[in-house]
Formats: sequence, structure tokens, C-alpha cells
Amino acid sequence: MGLFSKKGTAGATPTRLFYASDIHGSEPTYRKFLNAAKFYEVDALVFGGDLMGKMLVPIVRDADDSWRARLQGKDHHITSPEDMTLFKRSLQTLGFYWQEMDPEEYATYVGDQDRIDQLFDVLAKQRLAEWVELAEERLDGTHVKVYLCGGNDDTDVVLSALDEAPQERVVNAENRVVPLDDEVHTLITVGYSTPTPWDTPRERSDEEIGTVIDDLLSDVADPSRAVFNFHCPPLDSTLDSCLKLDASVWPPTPLIERGQPVYYGAGSQSVTDALTTYQPTVGLHGHIHEARGSATFDRTPAYNPGSEYGEGVLRGVIVAIRDGGVVGQQFTSG
Repeated sequence: MGLFSKKGTAGATPTRLFYASDIHGSEPTYRKFLNAAKFYEVDALVFGGDLMGKMLVPIVRDADDSWRARLQGKDHHITSPEDMTLFKRSLQTLGFYWQEMDPEEYATYVGDQDRIDQLFDVLAKQRLAEWVELAEERLDGTHVKVYLCGGNDDTDVVLSALDEAPQERVVNAENRVVPLDDEVHTLITVGYSTPTPWDTPRERSDEEIGTVIDDLLSDVADPSRAVFNFHCPPLDSTLDSCLKLDASVWPPTPLIERGQPVYYGAGSQSVTDALTTYQPTVGLHGHIHEARGSATFDRTPAYNPGSEYGEGVLRGVIVAIRDGGVVGQQFTSG
């Protein structure tokens, strides 16, 4: 007679995770993220932060009932419903939000950053609520759950949408310890980043990030069976390599020395310390879109799948875990 073992124990079928990060409001990229559950036959979808888009585009009515908008330095004159559909579709891919308005309403926003930020949060929260509902619909009838959290670019107002609807398939993992598979493996999530030149909403000092990590780990009996879902990558690990920007100008621009751009590590020393000290099953990281790759911290592998959300491309990594270890991994793009 054979033996039956619980999922996650030695000899059992591995738990397969699909991880992606930094979708930044892109509708087609998010839909691909949900579709990854079936396409890659995984047990859980883990998101690494930065759900919100970065831009809000006013679409202003013209006198002849056509519309005008400006996108990426180009003026658009929208004269038909078909044009409007195509324009909004391009905004969805880029992860941008939009608001149709009369010239009088548009004038009330010009120069009023607080008013713009309030509208931004309203539209971003609405899209996130729709995404939660879509995940519930797509994953209904499956065993798959999707673990969502914010990143440094998300606001607390928008992230409140993760808790405002009854959920069966969607788990708000933000700054929490949650079970992944019969409580054998746990997911520990921290969505903050170290300070950036962009002064984003949820930046924290490296020391503060370390405190949050240690506080969460104080409730974890066996860190070796933990999956670290930390938005900020470990410092100087290659998973955090990016252009260094001059923050004395706005917008920040790349620093050039001797005719060459300067690269540096923009990650967190506290994340490096946590990976080294606690030796979790795996580290999953995002934040630096161009730093796709892997690194190893003694027994612990860590991954950053990168991001090309603005092209509607979903970059991810499949990680198979069993008995506190990684038994398979594969980077994906599509």
C-alpha cells in the first residue's frame, strides 16, 4: 500500500507559484496575470506590488462634440466612438486612467494638485475594485488563490479596495503573514521600498523596512518554510540594478559620467539581511523593472522577473516549492 502525504511535505507534489510584480494599472497585463493560473497550471498567483497606474489623462469635450486629449507628448483629436474606443484601449494597456470632462471642469483641475490626486485615487481604486471582482470570477471553482499587495507607488486609499468586498479567491497579503498550502509554507509580504528620486507614497527608510520584516517574522515558527514577497529587492544583488538619477531636477534625469550612464543598486540592505539571516524558502522581488534575474543567499534563491507592463507584456517567474525548498523555477514572458 502507498503512503499519503500532505502537500508541501517531502515526497509530495510541489506547490507551484506564479509570481509577477509592477503591473501599474495595465488592464491587459493584469488579465494575463489571472490567466497564468490556468495556462501554467499553478496553485497560487502571487503579486509583488505596484498595482496603480502612473498617469491620469483628461479627455476634454470640444465645441463640436469631438474630444481632445494629450498622451505622451502628442495631441489627439477624437472624432468618433471608434476613435474613443481605440484611444481608451491604448490607455488601458499603458495603465493610465482617464476622465471625460467639459472645458469648465478641466479648468478646475489645472494647477490644483490636491484635486488631481483625489481624482486619481478615485479612479485607481475603482479599477482595483474591478480587478478584485474579475479575479473572483476567473478563479471561481478552482483551488487557486491570488495574493495581492501594494508597492511604493500605491496609496493607502486605493489599497483599501482589497478589504472592502467579500472575497474567496483574493487574499490581501499586505504586510501580513498568510498560509500558502495547508499552513506548511507561509507567505510574508512587505510592499514598501527604500526612498526613490520620485518621492512615491509608500517609501520607508531601510531601518523602518527592517523593523516591519522583523515584526512579521516574530510570528513565524519556521522561517525556512516562508516565501518572502518583498517589493524591494536586496541591495547590490543585481536584482536592484538601475540607472542612477539626478534628484535635484524635476523630473529626475539619468546621471552621466564620462559620457556613460551611471548604474547602481537601489535595493534594501534590510531585505539582504533578512534573506541571509532567516534563510527562507525563496525571495520574490520587484520594484526595479529592468533588473530581471536571480541571486542566491546561501541556501535561499531570490528572483526578480522584471516588468514590461506598458507593452502589455507579462513577465513572471514560476517557482515550485516543497518541504521548505525550491525544486524548480522558470522565468516566463508573454
